[in-house]
Amino acid sequence: MVMGKGAGGPSALEVGKILVVFLCLFPSVSLQCKILKCNSEFWASTSSSGPEEEFCTALRAYNNCCHYERSLHRQSSPPNYTHCGFFGDPHLRTFSDDFQTCKVEGAWPLIHNKYLSVQVTNTPVVPGSSATATSKLTIIFKNFQECVDQKMYHAETDELPAAFADGSKNGGDRHGANTLRIVEKVPGQQVEIHARYIGTTIVVRQVGRYLTFAVRMPEEVVNSVEDRDNQDLYLCLHGCPANQRIDFRTFRARAVEGHGLSRTGSPPHGFTYKAAMAKCKERLPVEDLYFQSCVFDLLSSGDVNFTMAAYYAFEDVKMLHSNKDKYHIYEKDAFGSNAAPRGSDVFSLVLLNFLAVLFIYTQTCPSAACGVHTVFIT
Repeated sequence: MVMGKGAGGPSALEVGKILVVFLCLFPSVSLQCKILKCNSEFWASTSSSGPEEEFCTALRAYNNCCHYERSLHRQSSPPNYTHCGFFGDPHLRTFSDDFQTCKVEGAWPLIHNKYLSVQVTNTPVVPGSSATATSKLTIIFKNFQECVDQKMYHAETDELPAAFADGSKNGGDRHGANTLRIVEKVPGQQVEIHARYIGTTIVVRQVGRYLTFAVRMPEEVVNSVEDRDNQDLYLCLHGCPANQRIDFRTFRARAVEGHGLSRTGSPPHGFTYKAAMAKCKERLPVEDLYFQSCVFDLLSSGDVNFTMAAYYAFEDVKMLHSNKDKYHIYEKDAFGSNAAPRGSDVFSLVLLNFLAVLFIYTQTCPSAACGVHTVFIT
């Protein structure tokens, strides 16, 4: 219950009205927070004498910063959560589950909407290679109503802080500050940022010398762009530009044929195609695009840490993606259907091959000499 203040505070009737409004806004408040904590924070905001607007401000803060799903209208459908991941040399899984391997050297925006912006900086993995990996990452959470102050998180190689740039670990001094917080999962290796007011979870890791990024975000937040004319480079939404994409199927084919070997006949970065396959199989038993990206990274860089980057990227998918049927993405999904032919297609293919062989045979060998008869197929 909400406890009144001493002399000079609101009357019992005013307290009652505030309590009614509070409970109307939060019918399940007892399930959302500890009553005493909410009570103390509310009265702390109104402990000094001032206009009645301060009471409304405190109540609006509660209303605007409740859990994202609970802030939706009761009759609205549950939010559709989407996932984007960026890891390795680098590989991008967009919010629409497209999977791409990109060059994107330098600074590139992954996310840019009215709530937050994410930018990565990618550097070449080895001299002369078009493959790059993320060495810096910056996330800006924008000022949001009474919930959170603007906060910036910056990470780079060998510096994965467990706090925002100003040293804080939450959204500031406002009533909804704890709806944005940083949690250090593994010191120097994994940090999670939870932005409950927008239903968003971000995972940042350092694997070897490079960073990985993964996010779970409601579709409504994904599409809350401010300037649609300047969203083409929003990689998580639109993917990499066509001129920045790498077709690793061609790269793989060259590796299989041995064209990736140096003049001495040995692999340029220490892995043959067969050895890379075997190494990636240790952590990624399913030959999906996470497995293929692992193989690509080992062949292009020789850095065994990229095996773990692909592994953790898939672990993040399992943690953040809302549809378990879409955890794995296969080459046929990314590059067009390579599905096995149907039974009727197989029969037609066999028949065509048979007719072709028969035609060649009858044209090159006289009937009497070969002992065959002309066959008419209707």
